[in-house]
Amino acid sequence: MKAAVYHRNGPPEVLQYEEVPDPELAPGGVLIQVEAVSIEGGDTLNRLAGPLLSDPHIVGYQAAGTIVAVADDVTDRAVGDRVVATSSHGSHAELFAVSARTTWKVPEGADIAAAACVPVAFGTAHDCLFEFGRLQEGETVLVQAGAGGVGVAAIQLAKRAGATVIATASSLARLEPLAELGLDHAVDYSTSGWVEEVRALTDGGRGVNVVVDSVGGATLQKSVACLRRRGRAITVGNAGRDFSPFNAGVLGMQNQSLTGVYLGGEITTPRVQGMVQGLVDDVAAGRLTVLVDRTFPLAEAAAAHEYIESRQAVGRVVLTPRPLP
Repeated sequence: MKAAVYHRNGPPEVLQYEEVPDPELAPGGVLIQVEAVSIEGGDTLNRLAGPLLSDPHIVGYQAAGTIVAVADDVTDRAVGDRVVATSSHGSHAELFAVSARTTWKVPEGADIAAAACVPVAFGTAHDCLFEFGRLQEGETVLVQAGAGGVGVAAIQLAKRAGATVIATASSLARLEPLAELGLDHAVDYSTSGWVEEVRALTDGGRGVNVVVDSVGGATLQKSVACLRRRGRAITVGNAGRDFSPFNAGVLGMQNQSLTGVYLGGEITTPRVQGMVQGLVDDVAAGRLTVLVDRTFPLAEAAAAHEYIESRQAVGRVVLTPRPLP
């Protein structure tokens, strides 16, 4: 099969388009003919500095397509099923071998590129807001990096729950398309004083109830500064690649909390399995929207990664091994 691979960690240009052996079908697994790959934030981080589990290494958490082979011990998936799937690596390829337990059926007629973008981003956003953030109707939520995959999902899910939604990005232009998805207030976090701007958007400057922060580093400290008393900050990832230590001492002054979320730690649980399938169904039915900013051929994976890291994208960037119908 053809795949986007690399032999060493580094910038986007380490990605090369090569022919490699087909992945092996493992017990409990399925083999998917890939139609669309959602490039996740973790894919770029792994390419830069993650472990190389093989040489060449195929990066990638998530892809969607059609099952072409099923292990003998798998009874709830069949050849011909359209699914979206996750795994620790291997999505940037024509074939994707995964555990059947981390696949979700894509409803007939659904846009396969949109479906490819759902589990990690929408599932993470849902857990941040509800399972760990305990967001309630009438509360206010701040979504950092609102133009990213988790951000776009969190804006919609929070608005659907009856929250007031504030989001940040590196420019207001990147947030403009999100107003129709439920964004109430846009804030440019590249300007000084954005914390005060966020607080001014809340009732009496009290601050927000929940923050979803995928940026990390110094931004996370400022996210906490946006919280009201008993506010909940949720940290998920470190997209900013800033490893500044967090001063947890500030939480106690206002009885605030900070929770880390990693969807992968619970992705095979019945709770998450059902939650993600519901989100896939919602996107397929048009109740939630996936924004695909650009689509690149799999052969141009390096250019796609570079585009993501330029911070121009609004929503997801997708790779396709062959042109979509």
